[in-house]
Amino acid sequence: MSLVHTFATGFMRGLDPEDAHGLTIKALKAGLGPLGERPDDPALQVELAGLRLPNCIGLAAGFDKNAEVPNAMLAAGFGFVECGTVTPLPQAGNPRPRLFRLTEDRAVINRMGFNNAGLEVFADRLSSRRRRGVVGANIGANKDATDRIGDYVTGLTRLWGLADYFTVNISSPNTPGLRALQTRAALEELLGRLSEARKALPGDHPIFLKVAPDLEEGEVGTIIATVAGYGLQGVIVSNTTVGRPQTLRSRRKGETGGLSGAPLMDLSTRVLRQFSQMNEHDLILVGVGGVSSGADAYVKIRAGAHAVQLYSAMVYEGPGLIGRIKRDLAARLRADGFASVSEARNTA
Repeated sequence: MSLVHTFATGFMRGLDPEDAHGLTIKALKAGLGPLGERPDDPALQVELAGLRLPNCIGLAAGFDKNAEVPNAMLAAGFGFVECGTVTPLPQAGNPRPRLFRLTEDRAVINRMGFNNAGLEVFADRLSSRRRRGVVGANIGANKDATDRIGDYVTGLTRLWGLADYFTVNISSPNTPGLRALQTRAALEELLGRLSEARKALPGDHPIFLKVAPDLEEGEVGTIIATVAGYGLQGVIVSNTTVGRPQTLRSRRKGETGGLSGAPLMDLSTRVLRQFSQMNEHDLILVGVGGVSSGADAYVKIRAGAHAVQLYSAMVYEGPGLIGRIKRDLAARLRADGFASVSEARNTA
């Protein structure tokens, strides 16, 4: 990372977290973001449900809620970028403050509440961007929707053909009742209606389900069977946690919301491994939660991830982090005799 980006990252950490994020988006839109090294190491190339990625490190949803800077983040070195969460109607989200750094823990707590500019703004930006790289759309439901499942259908239908893949987000802890969609009956209704909508749309795009790490015993198997039964391509494991590890030291640890960052690494990886062990249907698994280094990414891959995503680590390291992660991961693969990410999957 250049001295300019090092200084900028340090400056941003002195601001309110949400203000710092807004300035980061503006800087990226102005072309001030870092440029990743090209080409990527061939060992990092992967294919996800027909999507060919130059590397397996993706940007998780939440960073670019309104599809403002997907190309800038691809240019920074991510192998794929997920925008959103977007809801059909614009919504302000929860009152501020709603984003908190837990600096001592290298963690973040957020209770944003799906704040976004709405589906039409999101769609317009995707349709007008110069197509490069793989960009996904993370879709959700409005807080006051009378038919939440209908909101997911609306999002999928409106953005079909504009995004390369879709993520159905039913796992945010900041929209009351949303996680109830992970139960068997609700999940079957949701995925059933999405499956019917998909049949009427031209062409095909992968659809993934994003789940919480706070799952009850037995829910993993149910989710896998339901996802496979309705023709989705995979599962993103995981969203933020409502749990609070005893190891947290920050005075902000009691804030309401979802915890992400380093303390989520062990929990999210444990749940990922459960999905991998029960993955009889060969679903794609994307590992998210606590990734801040090549070593973290390697752990996720060896636990069963086809690819990984990150976001919270950039709060502390800036977008230049991606280059270091890729170099470290490639070195670790080769040191252990793996020629590719796929060879390293499920080896721990």
